[in-house]
Amino acid sequence: MMIYLYINISFFCGIWVFSSNRKHLLATLLSLEFIVLTLYFVLYYYLTSFNFELFFSMVFLTFSVCEGALGLSILVSMIRSYGSDFFSAYSMLQC
Repeated sequence: MMIYLYINISFFCGIWVFSSNRKHLLATLLSLEFIVLTLYFVLYYYLTSFNFELFFSMVFLTFSVCEGALGLSILVSMIRSYGSDFFSAYSMLQC
Protein backbone atom coordinates (compact mmCIF):
# COMPACT_ATOMS: atom_id res chain seq x y z
CA MET A 1 0.00 0.00 0.00
CA MET A 2 2.94 2.33 0.49
CA ILE A 3 3.68 2.18 -3.25
CA TYR A 4 0.42 4.02 -3.93
CA LEU A 5 1.46 6.78 -1.55
CA TYR A 6 4.88 7.12 -3.19
CA ILE A 7 3.36 7.19 -6.67
CA ASN A 8 0.78 9.82 -5.70
CA ILE A 9 3.39 12.00 -4.00
CA SER A 10 5.75 11.81 -6.97
CA PHE A 11 2.96 12.50 -9.48
CA PHE A 12 1.67 15.54 -7.60
CA CYS A 13 5.21 16.83 -7.08
CA GLY A 14 5.67 16.70 -10.85
CA ILE A 15 2.37 18.51 -11.40
CA TRP A 16 3.33 21.14 -8.82
CA VAL A 17 6.69 21.81 -10.46
CA PHE A 18 5.05 21.99 -13.89
CA SER A 19 2.33 24.39 -12.79
CA SER A 20 4.60 26.68 -10.79
CA ASN A 21 5.99 29.73 -12.50
CA ARG A 22 9.26 28.67 -14.11
CA LYS A 23 11.58 30.91 -16.03
CA HIS A 24 13.23 28.26 -18.18
CA LEU A 25 11.64 25.98 -20.74
CA LEU A 26 14.09 23.21 -19.86
CA ALA A 27 12.77 23.00 -16.28
CA THR A 28 9.24 22.68 -17.65
CA LEU A 29 10.26 19.91 -20.03
CA LEU A 30 12.05 18.04 -17.24
CA SER A 31 8.95 18.18 -15.05
CA LEU A 32 6.86 16.82 -17.92
CA GLU A 33 9.30 13.94 -18.33
CA PHE A 34 9.07 13.26 -14.59
CA ILE A 35 5.26 13.07 -14.85
CA VAL A 36 5.53 10.69 -17.82
CA LEU A 37 8.01 8.51 -15.93
CA THR A 38 5.64 8.33 -12.96
CA LEU A 39 2.78 7.37 -15.26
CA TYR A 40 4.99 4.67 -16.77
CA PHE A 41 5.63 3.21 -13.32
CA VAL A 42 1.89 3.23 -12.63
CA LEU A 43 1.18 1.47 -15.90
CA TYR A 44 3.93 -1.09 -15.35
CA TYR A 45 2.78 -1.80 -11.80
CA TYR A 46 -0.83 -2.16 -12.95
CA LEU A 47 0.05 -4.52 -15.80
CA THR A 48 2.28 -6.72 -13.67
CA SER A 49 -0.19 -6.92 -10.80
CA PHE A 50 -2.89 -8.37 -13.07
CA ASN A 51 -0.48 -10.54 -15.12
CA PHE A 52 -1.17 -8.72 -18.39
CA GLU A 53 1.18 -8.48 -21.34
CA LEU A 54 3.79 -5.74 -21.08
CA PHE A 55 3.54 -4.82 -24.76
CA PHE A 56 1.47 -1.71 -24.07
CA SER A 57 4.08 -0.45 -21.63
CA MET A 58 6.66 -0.57 -24.43
CA VAL A 59 4.30 1.36 -26.73
CA PHE A 60 3.80 3.96 -23.98
CA LEU A 61 7.55 4.19 -23.44
CA THR A 62 8.08 4.67 -27.19
CA PHE A 63 5.56 7.51 -27.31
CA SER A 64 7.09 9.15 -24.25
CA VAL A 65 10.56 9.04 -25.84
CA CYS A 66 9.13 10.61 -29.01
CA GLU A 67 7.49 13.30 -26.88
CA GLY A 68 10.78 14.03 -25.16
CA ALA A 69 12.65 14.25 -28.46
CA LEU A 70 10.02 16.61 -29.84
CA GLY A 71 10.27 18.83 -26.75
CA LEU A 72 14.05 18.97 -27.01
CA SER A 73 13.90 19.81 -30.71
CA ILE A 74 11.52 22.68 -29.98
CA LEU A 75 13.86 23.83 -27.21
CA VAL A 76 16.86 23.81 -29.55
CA SER A 77 14.88 25.64 -32.22
CA MET A 78 13.81 28.33 -29.76
CA ILE A 79 17.36 28.75 -28.43
CA ARG A 80 18.69 29.14 -31.97
CA SER A 81 15.97 31.66 -32.85
CA TYR A 82 15.87 33.76 -29.67
CA GLY A 83 19.21 33.07 -27.99
CA SER A 84 17.92 31.66 -24.68
CA ASP A 85 15.22 29.51 -23.15
CA PHE A 86 13.81 32.21 -20.86
CA PHE A 87 10.06 32.65 -21.19
CA SER A 88 10.39 36.39 -20.63
CA ALA A 89 12.92 36.86 -23.45
CA TYR A 90 10.32 36.69 -26.20
CA SER A 91 6.62 37.05 -26.72
CA MET A 92 4.69 33.88 -27.42
CA LEU A 93 2.43 35.81 -29.80
CA GLN A 94 5.31 36.29 -32.23
CA CYS A 95 5.88 32.56 -32.79
